[in-house]
Amino acid sequence: SIVSEDDTCGSSNSTYQALGSPQPTDQEALLGKLLDRPAPGLHRPEDRFNGTYIIFFSLGIGSLLPWNFFVTAKEYWSFKLRNCSGTALGKDSEDADILNYFESYLAVASTVPSLLCLVANFLLVNRVRVHVRVLSSLTVTLAIFVVMIALVKVDTSSWTRGFFTVTVICMALVSGSSTIFNSSVYGLTGSFPIRNAQALISGGAMGGTVSAVASLVDLAASSDVRDSALAFFLTAAVFLGLCGVLYLLLPRLEYARCYMRPVGPARAFSAEDHPPQHAPAVPWGASGSRTPPLRPILRKTTNLGFCILFLFLITALIFPAISTNIESLHKGSGSPWTTKLFVPLTVFLLFNFADLCGRQVTAWVQVPGPNSRALPGLVLLRAGLVPLFLLCNYQPRSRLSTVLFQSDVYPVLFTCLLGFSSGYLGTLALIYGPKIVPRELAEATGMVMSFYMYTGLMLGSAGAALLEHLI
Repeated sequence: SIVSEDDTCGSSNSTYQALGSPQPTDQEALLGKLLDRPAPGLHRPEDRFNGTYIIFFSLGIGSLLPWNFFVTAKEYWSFKLRNCSGTALGKDSEDADILNYFESYLAVASTVPSLLCLVANFLLVNRVRVHVRVLSSLTVTLAIFVVMIALVKVDTSSWTRGFFTVTVICMALVSGSSTIFNSSVYGLTGSFPIRNAQALISGGAMGGTVSAVASLVDLAASSDVRDSALAFFLTAAVFLGLCGVLYLLLPRLEYARCYMRPVGPARAFSAEDHPPQHAPAVPWGASGSRTPPLRPILRKTTNLGFCILFLFLITALIFPAISTNIESLHKGSGSPWTTKLFVPLTVFLLFNFADLCGRQVTAWVQVPGPNSRALPGLVLLRAGLVPLFLLCNYQPRSRLSTVLFQSDVYPVLFTCLLGFSSGYLGTLALIYGPKIVPRELAEATGMVMSFYMYTGLMLGSAGAALLEHLI
């Protein structure tokens, strides 16, 4: 069920096999559209030194690195929200509420603006050129990180709640701009062979892994959490600048230029209709509606959309709000492995590494296919992970007193399963989406798939905040 790029004809969007090659029924959605077939004898350039793949992988890292650095700097936020006065919790109940449920507030502050910006980006897809959206969103994200860098060494003990408000606003702006950047680049990969979308998505997981490793190194080497946060934010700012440079280099590659050529305007096709294969190339929005047709995209992606929404709902329900509050059963031993390093190691590093492994496996194995009933079945099975995490040593807990899993091995295993299943199944659904529609709808379809993802993240984050209060 794997379609090698070397065995395919040069379609700019749909991956399809040459005549005489076997076509598994499960892959018909990917193989059925012969769009923009190059003229006979037309040479398709190679991706020399995997330059385009590396650029998309790096852009994937940059798309999620800011959010990951925000989340993994948990010790820094705890320090700032404790009035910079040691480890004692604030006496005020509101201060304690902010500190105990900070991850949930941060998750909601990131997903709601992301959803709104995703809708705006879909409406602007034919009105604002993709490079304008990408570069402007990178600039906004970089500016916010400059503000956060400036606040690291500022004493905020006299305005803790004000600092919390500023942090939430910054998170909302970073999430919104990162969403525009990520969805725009992801939509762009819809015109490339499937391996480039996989590179972008795997790069996002690598960004999480890098931030988790950086968190562990800083916790082990630095005694001041402010120095750790400063290193985090400076690294994110430098990498955002690098992403801007790499994106500007992309159209200079012959391979990338071949797939970034203009396509015909978006038109709606019924399930029985087939788009013309020899239509002239016309830039986006040159005729017809300037907003991509939503109904045919939704009709084509209903099954995949459900998989993405439910998968990321379960992921956001558990990570990071629930999983970061699971403590080691041997915390009283005083060992750094069971205290300050337990959450960064067993939650952030393991989840992101397992997520990266799951996404990378899709470069070689792509089963089940887009029309398979096994895909939504496997996604639904992940709901069973929620009670498994809650029955670990989650703290604080007042209503649910039972800790069924009396070993630190269990949350490690559950986190690996959560991350790998999220990476593998989520990547499959995301890379299938833009490949089952005509090429002129690929970018818009990529944004719709992102909309499903952020809707799931928003619902999961809201559910996690409610679940924390119920426990």
